Amino acid sequence: MTVADRQHALLLLRQMLRIRRFEEKAAELYSLGKIRGFLHLYIGEEAVAVGAMHALTQEDALVATYREHGQALLRGTPAGSLMAELYGKANGCARGRGGSMHFFDASRRFYGGMAIVGGGLPVAVGLALADKLQGKARVTACFFGDGAVAEGEFHESLNLAALWKLPVLFLCENNLYAMGTALSRHQAQPDITLKAHAEGVPAEAVDGMDVLAVERATTRAAQSVRGGNGPSLLEYRTYRFRAHSMYDAELYRTKDEVEQWKQRDPIAIFEGQLREWKCLTSEDLSVMESDIAAEIAAAVAEAEAGPWEPVEDLTKDVYTV
Repeated sequence: MTVADRQHALLLLRQMLRIRRFEEKAAELYSLGKIRGFLHLYIGEEAVAVGAMHALTQEDALVATYREHGQALLRGTPAGSLMAELYGKANGCARGRGGSMHFFDASRRFYGGMAIVGGGLPVAVGLALADKLQGKARVTACFFGDGAVAEGEFHESLNLAALWKLPVLFLCENNLYAMGTALSRHQAQPDITLKAHAEGVPAEAVDGMDVLAVERATTRAAQSVRGGNGPSLLEYRTYRFRAHSMYDAELYRTKDEVEQWKQRDPIAIFEGQLREWKCLTSEDLSVMESDIAAEIAAAVAEAEAGPWEPVEDLTKDVYTV
């Protein structure tokens, strides 16, 4: 393994750890009442965001779901701005108005944070259409969950993207249960790649617990889309270790099943691979954890010190017809 390869591998591990620690801190703060509303954690799915984001450029547009903390962190939005948004503070990335489900950073072409299931799909098609009409060789990457394939927007969006050969990269994070129903219990055809093929969109299933597999597959698909070949879809087969949200009683799966999936923890597996390849030392890992802990502590301090939006501004940017 070359020096460049080693540095890249360590970066992938660092980014997965960064997402995991941010999410763990968010869960802790939620339990303390610092964060309110809904909170959907990404723990277990880190390999998807990290592997996929390395196939994109800063010029590419990004649309995500309400489980978007990892994508926002990797896109470059400061952790302090994101934590402040979780707190509902005015120094948050959406001025405290969006909260966990509505991260937004137009300066980095991060267009949500979409709380409506499937709601990001037509938005992604519109962004890609705008790029095509302007002759810009950019990709619009759209993350969505397996539950979104039951929505009409899924089929409509894939159909239009294929019909108009739009530069959309559809990225399905299939964690098997949508909100709380197994995919096989609400879809007669649970193979999401076949649904894409039916709409004329090339598709591939990927092991979403393997960061290198995700990166390779997403790089291939992004290159195809960027080359003018129309949309592609990737189905990342992954698993969330935590409940759907902090309010979820999680009665739809067994604890044994969750524990079995935890044996495939993408961070632990990749860490083991790097140690086997002599790419990672205990000192490397210690430095990573220390740096990440300092960043998250600073983010919490920024959120704690952040201002609340003045009451007189509550109707600002609110329109009626």
